[in-house]
Amino acid sequence: MGNHKLTKGFISCQEAGNICDKSQYKEASFWQRFKLSLHIFWCEKCNAYVKRNSALSKMLKLYSEENCNQHLSETKKTKLEAIIDQNK
Repeated sequence: MGNHKLTKGFISCQEAGNICDKSQYKEASFWQRFKLSLHIFWCEKCNAYVKRNSALSKMLKLYSEENCNQHLSETKKTKLEAIIDQNK
């Protein structure tokens, strides 16, 4: 019973991924984001997932700011390349 209280605040990798996805759309609660932060502090795989997910969201946002019928400007291409390089 004591262990249940200790592990109550911890989440699985699957739950961490779900919260990460919800966080992108501002749908995660403060408590969920807090638990995710604790989880990614000690889980390298989930930390990498969060970084890749964040980078992908940034890239999509940059791309969506451009008209889909046009090519990306050189400035936007440079920003996308920087995001990709940061998350290798």
